[in-house]
Amino acid sequence: MAPTKLLSKFAKLSVRPDDGSLKLAVIADTHSRPHPSLAGQLAALRPDAILHAGDVGDPKAIESLATIAPLLVVRGNIDERAPTLPDVLTLEVVEGEQPRLRILLLHIGVSGPRLRSDVARLARAEAASLVVCGHSHVPFLGQERGLTVFNPGSCGPRRFHLPVVFGTIELTRAGALFAHVNCETGQPWSPP
Repeated sequence: MAPTKLLSKFAKLSVRPDDGSLKLAVIADTHSRPHPSLAGQLAALRPDAILHAGDVGDPKAIESLATIAPLLVVRGNIDERAPTLPDVLTLEVVEGEQPRLRILLLHIGVSGPRLRSDVARLARAEAASLVVCGHSHVPFLGQERGLTVFNPGSCGPRRFHLPVVFGTIELTRAGALFAHVNCETGQPWSPP
């Protein structure tokens, strides 16, 4: 996955003008079968945008999510039927004209528990401080190489003993709050 071979795109997201906040729902690894309660839970959350970190499967399986909020999607390793999806999406969160945060959204960002060195280089080249990725189906939040790494886990079919979850990122002027939500219960999820 050399950066020169990636299809990259850039997008801007604006914070709410009244309070400078932004609420993002983050999903990944739907594999053509998002959890049946996902759409309802996302609608109740009322996010400003939904980020999908790849492995969509059948694109029709997530089309309805775009009626909830703008849907920003990258291609995963199973998404050969979606050649127009970018491999990488750099999102700049702005307040007015002022940049607040840059997010690098891609499918494979870690190898085991470690941030891939090529992804760290790409994030730095894009001036991103947050890497959002999927692929492992393991919900994760950590810091590595000066970058925050967030994996929302999988909201598609259960894999092994892993939870079926999605993530949220809430930006305020004070910082960012990250969380995982259990798709089966709608309750906050944290590792046992």
